[in-house]
Amino acid sequence: MWIVPEAKIAGLMDRATCFAAIEGVFGAMARGDAYNFPVIREAIGHADALYGFKSGFDRAGLALGLKSGGYWPGNEAKGLTNHQSTVVLFDPDTGRVKALVGGNLLTALRTAAASAVSIKHLARPDAKVLGMVGAGHQSAFQMRAAVEQRAFEKVVGWNFHPEMLDRLAGVAAELGLPFEAVSLDELGAQSDVIITITSSHKPILRSAQVKAGTHIACMGTDTKGKQEVDDLLVARATVFTDEVAQAISIGECQHAIASGLMAEAEIAELGAVINGSHKGRTSAEEVTLFDGTGVGLQDLAVAAAVVELAIAKGIAIEVDF
Repeated sequence: MWIVPEAKIAGLMDRATCFAAIEGVFGAMARGDAYNFPVIREAIGHADALYGFKSGFDRAGLALGLKSGGYWPGNEAKGLTNHQSTVVLFDPDTGRVKALVGGNLLTALRTAAASAVSIKHLARPDAKVLGMVGAGHQSAFQMRAAVEQRAFEKVVGWNFHPEMLDRLAGVAAELGLPFEAVSLDELGAQSDVIITITSSHKPILRSAQVKAGTHIACMGTDTKGKQEVDDLLVARATVFTDEVAQAISIGECQHAIASGLMAEAEIAELGAVINGSHKGRTSAEEVTLFDGTGVGLQDLAVAAAVVELAIAKGIAIEVDF
């Protein structure tokens, strides 16, 4: 069995490799070559933590395994990231454990790669302004990945706690882009692409605030009850997702479906656009929305890629298990 410690991930996985892994697994899902198993996610009744498992099998990439972990809200005070996870890969031919991989940084990278894949395939080619709703830990990863997909000239941002916007301003400066803290009305009026990355349980961004032609990547809603945008915006948009079953149960679509404003059949897989079996955006005025719920196959794809890199570079630790 191979072990790739969390501390080694940053030196192994780059955004381009992560992007390719996520784009590939989305395509495999849409072709029916890869599928996710049911998600387990529970409050454990200790430390206010949510804990669970995401798992699946990619027949094309021969990635079989699970990600185990969750959210511990008190970790930041302990100098740890709130999200903690580990990926376990198995040999699909024998069922034996193949690798144990640190999953914290990989989760952040694969989440950002997913929204970046949606921007590549759904945003207008002439998109110039990137809007960021949320300024938490994940927002920096999101911005860095997003700007590689379009020639953005400016970043605008909004956060519940304005003092946290320094994170967005700092990353934008690092990328050579001007940054402006704005109201939600101004953000919607200026932005050609909007990324929402919060833990909100009530809508933040509303349809009336979003201009025609915008692409929105909703990346924060991954649990029943969470919501970042209002039902009207989801119903107005042409909606794509990583997995339809998750979108309607724990993703942003859960609310529009429950209110009767949209039907499950109106939701398409982003992988279908990647594969060319769905036309994707059809006009410059169309509003597109990616409901990024986060699927286990994403974790398996990036973990499998990083194991290969670690073995090739002599960094992976081999143990008899």
